[in-house]
Amino acid sequence: MALPLLPGVSRDRKIGKEKFHKPQYWGFCNNVAMLVGEDKPGIGGELLPGQKLKPKYSVFPEGMGSDAPSWVAFDKQVLSFDAYFEEEVPDKNQELYRIRYCKIYFYLEDDTIQVLEPRVKNSGINQGTIVRRHRIPLPPPHEDQFYTIDHFNINIEVIFYARRYKIIDCDQFTKNFLRKMGFRLNAPADRPDDPYTKERQKILDSMNPLRPYERIDTLKQFLEHDGHVLRFFCVWDDPESMFHDPRELVLHYYLADDTIDMKEILPVNSGRDAVPLFLRRDKLPKYAPTGLYQPGTITNHTVLNVLGNLVGNKGRYILDNRKTGAVHQEFYKDSDLKIGAVINVWGRKIILCDCDEYTKEYYRTKYGIEDFTPIPYKAPPPPKPEKTFPPYNGFGSEEDSLCSCMGLLLKPPRKDFKKLMEKDRYGLESNILRFLAKLITDSPIDKDRKFLICCFLSDDTISVFEHTQRNTGILGGKFLERGRIKKPGQELLKSEPSEYFKAQDLFVGAEVCFHGHNFLLVGADEYTFNYMEKHANEFPMADVGVILKKLKDIAEPRSREIRQVFAAADPEHTKLIEYDPFRNLIVSITDGAFSEHEVITLGHYYGVRDEYKIDLHYLLAVAQEKLKKNNFDNFEQLSAVLTYNDCKKCGVLPHETCRTVCKSFKLPLADEDLQLLLTMLEDDHKQVDYKKFVDGMNWRENQIPAFQTIKVLPKNEDEWGEQPPYLPVKKIKYLPLLDDLFGKEE
Repeated sequence: MALPLLPGVSRDRKIGKEKFHKPQYWGFCNNVAMLVGEDKPGIGGELLPGQKLKPKYSVFPEGMGSDAPSWVAFDKQVLSFDAYFEEEVPDKNQELYRIRYCKIYFYLEDDTIQVLEPRVKNSGINQGTIVRRHRIPLPPPHEDQFYTIDHFNINIEVIFYARRYKIIDCDQFTKNFLRKMGFRLNAPADRPDDPYTKERQKILDSMNPLRPYERIDTLKQFLEHDGHVLRFFCVWDDPESMFHDPRELVLHYYLADDTIDMKEILPVNSGRDAVPLFLRRDKLPKYAPTGLYQPGTITNHTVLNVLGNLVGNKGRYILDNRKTGAVHQEFYKDSDLKIGAVINVWGRKIILCDCDEYTKEYYRTKYGIEDFTPIPYKAPPPPKPEKTFPPYNGFGSEEDSLCSCMGLLLKPPRKDFKKLMEKDRYGLESNILRFLAKLITDSPIDKDRKFLICCFLSDDTISVFEHTQRNTGILGGKFLERGRIKKPGQELLKSEPSEYFKAQDLFVGAEVCFHGHNFLLVGADEYTFNYMEKHANEFPMADVGVILKKLKDIAEPRSREIRQVFAAADPEHTKLIEYDPFRNLIVSITDGAFSEHEVITLGHYYGVRDEYKIDLHYLLAVAQEKLKKNNFDNFEQLSAVLTYNDCKKCGVLPHETCRTVCKSFKLPLADEDLQLLLTMLEDDHKQVDYKKFVDGMNWRENQIPAFQTIKVLPKNEDEWGEQPPYLPVKKIKYLPLLDDLFGKEE
């Protein structure tokens, strides 16, 4: 009786048998009803009754890696399984089957599988890739599906294209991954031996060759120590030399092949021939007690018998496997070399005296040696005779006369070009220290004369100018030509070089003598004070730390009294005092031990500075000077780019936009100067007039002449007296000074 036709089931009759196909479902395509596959879900993607979709790829549980797709999350991650398969051998009597070992790789990113067989030497089988990397379908009747990660475990069998593979084990990464996936791993299986390979190995082990082949493998030593050389400093006391002077040698031991070479260090004018090597590179044999061996005594092989030319004029011989009567010669190794050891180099006794740092580290690491005390082998060099020069004869300068004693070829004295380049005038940085001075004299005519002393830091030269005063009868102007000035009290005609005045000898309050004229330095300009305080390591009179330490040593025993004196000078308790009372207090406390410059430095450090407004023309002059020094003149293109960024064509741009455009042109200005210049050109809405900015920096068309920023003399000449014309501050904060000297008062 025929079975009724169920919905979704088709029936064919073939030789009295019924054949059932997989369930089919109805669907519509272009409004035409037709049968569709079983994998097509229902309306809205919901599964139909009795329908189960099978995953096409491996399904990983949530939490395994990130939310990225598998080809990103599992990129370059492969599961490795050890397997084997049996291959029948029907055409050989020696073996009925072979056991072939292979590796199965499962790529997690796309579920592809690859099977590789390790290559075995002289196997006679095409080995390597057995199955190329691709997705492998399951065996029938499920050939419409592919292998996924769920089909793999240890101690199971898998079938790839009708070949059965037995998985016996896997690596540690694969085990950890499968455990995280929730798989229960089976116990690893035993690896069976190939019977034919096992039988062949027994035959090979039982064979003894008639002509044993000896092979000394030195490749490993070469690869590990190629380029590694130990260096020792040696000495050889040659008994046959005329004066028995020791000969210095350098020994190189090459770790790659245990060879040694030696090179002699010849002193200057030794009279010996300069040869490339004292000992060419080769293994150095240890000297035998019986002397050197005759040629042919030491050979690599021992021959038992030599047969005649039997076939094809080829000689035959048999080697002695036990090397009866062979002579073994020892060679020097790295373990034989150490500081203090004596080695025999073909009859010459050579002492190892020292080695380099690499050699010490090598012996410290390999042999644990820590004592590397060198053996003195060089005689101390004789003291160099002191050069004596004849005294200065008065012709030319002392330096020029001294150079004529240095050699036969006369050369001019060298100048300090490094100091010249560092301390030469650059832009508005003059590197010139200017001091105001007066003559130390009792003459009523000369004591009111005023001088300007300029010290040039580039070459320590000094020039003196006199200030012109009315109705004095003395012409002002240049008083002393620029040049180096000798300190007084030195002998004129002597061998030693004379001492000259330097910048460190000049400070406010110093007394100097220039060619018989005694000057008292009574003041300096602002640049001089700032420069000396900035370079306090060169000028101790402007070093606040040194001054405070000196003042603390003097005033610490009277700390309470000094606090009361400063408090009495401030009756209104403003915590500020004028500079003149401050100066008088410091002078009275130190009892004249402080110079005027040290007092001014203290006042400058603890003073209250007056705020001042930066002049726009001064900033533009500085900017033009820097642009001119760096030869920047691309102002037209800069203006064009700023105009292009001005979309509204209103002539102004934001501050940050102008700064960004200027940075793109690599303006040779510091960022602080550029920010300050743009800020001064801003309007109330923080907008910068870029046309005015570009025109102001254009040093070719709108050049601003450099102006004198340092005023040398006061405007009112009558106010000039013993006090310096420039006072850094007017009021002094004395409480921080007292706290730094004696600590904070409780």
